[in-house]
Amino acid sequence: MATATAGGPAAPGTPPPARPRGGNGKSVLGTRPRMAGLFLLPALVLLGALLVYPIAYSAYRSLFDASGSGFVGLDNFVEIFSDAGILTAVRNNLIWVVVAPAVSTALGLIYAVLTERVRWGTAFKLIVFMPMAISMLAAGIIFRLVYEQDPDRGVANAVWVGVHDTFAKASAYPGAHPLPTSGLAASGGGAFTTKSAVRPGERTMLPLVGVKAGTMPEDAAGAKAAEPADGKITGTVWLDFTKGGGGEPGVIDSGEKALAGIEVEAVKDGKVVATTEAGEDGTYALPADKAEGAELRLPASNFEEQYNGVDWLGPSLVTPAIIGSYVWMWAGFAMVLIAAGLAGVPRELLEAARVDGANEWQVFRKITVPLLAPVLAVVLVTLMINVLKIFDLVFILAPGPTQSDANVLALQLFLSSFGGAADQGVGSAIAVLLLLFVVPVMIFNMRRIRRERRR
Repeated sequence: MATATAGGPAAPGTPPPARPRGGNGKSVLGTRPRMAGLFLLPALVLLGALLVYPIAYSAYRSLFDASGSGFVGLDNFVEIFSDAGILTAVRNNLIWVVVAPAVSTALGLIYAVLTERVRWGTAFKLIVFMPMAISMLAAGIIFRLVYEQDPDRGVANAVWVGVHDTFAKASAYPGAHPLPTSGLAASGGGAFTTKSAVRPGERTMLPLVGVKAGTMPEDAAGAKAAEPADGKITGTVWLDFTKGGGGEPGVIDSGEKALAGIEVEAVKDGKVVATTEAGEDGTYALPADKAEGAELRLPASNFEEQYNGVDWLGPSLVTPAIIGSYVWMWAGFAMVLIAAGLAGVPRELLEAARVDGANEWQVFRKITVPLLAPVLAVVLVTLMINVLKIFDLVFILAPGPTQSDANVLALQLFLSSFGGAADQGVGSAIAVLLLLFVVPVMIFNMRRIRRERRR
């Protein structure tokens, strides 16, 4: 190609001369460097005041004692790694960094891929993303109710207890027991057994007391004395208690209620030879050919405390429970970013793989995930930085007795600096430690961004 010049035609192949910078010192975009610096100055001042100065002062303050007057060197850092409470916070932070971002990203990936295949995918994404509009404080209050121990108030335990009671029979009358003067005696394991063997034609009365308020059904029928029957061993199980007082122990008085559903076993030589349940009126009957000469036993399953679910905010589960609430909030964030990346995946590659015989799992694992690797890295790194400074969710959700078990570094920083100890030297050392945890993640993210720019 030939380029014309002022002196005549240019030699063939000569490139056009570069456009000279304007005489007024402007850049290619028409901006003076000094003017650009002037506009950047307010942001740089704010960055220095809100970021650089606090970091520098925290590093300086970490070298002094609680009052700030005595230089202690690295003693505050030594205390961090020798204090059991702070070490628990460090361990929990490592659990958070490993578990919470990975689970949130994995769920976000699953949601993003599956919602592409349903007609109501947009509505589903909206519902999953909605928790992001809730503050950590509000989310902590919500999940404090969700994890309530009482199944009548806590959603998690209501579901858990419902599933448990579907497969395991609940006790009929928790806490019930016989009077010491009755014919029943404790026989170990929470069961009660008659003091003597039973015989046909004799009624064996089994009075109980101690049924907890609210356990007795409101429509419970009145107790009825069992009638002797040929070939049967009969009796009655009832609540030997009369409202307002009065009544005779061991006798069915007017108004006393039957304990329907109580299981009665006939035990001979340590083996259960017959079993039955008390009817609506409290009466029961056992075959005499099997139960004659046996002792009657009320098994412990009749009196066990009702299953109240899991102590979600107890010492062993408080950290996983709080991580679960975090995942509930941030899985939607991961889903939205991954769905945006998924929209840019070339569909012809996916179709070509399917034509070549790959199943959906192979397409997902060998094509979709590798192509989404940059987006997944962005989401993972963002969430890792986010969980390193988690504070309010733990502070709100963890009850006082188990807060030390759920402790994290950001919360420990607050407690050390402004709690009972008021040791801002240790608090500043924890802040420096948090910064050291964040720096490798930031370096990884910066290198990843540079690699992306080179492509």
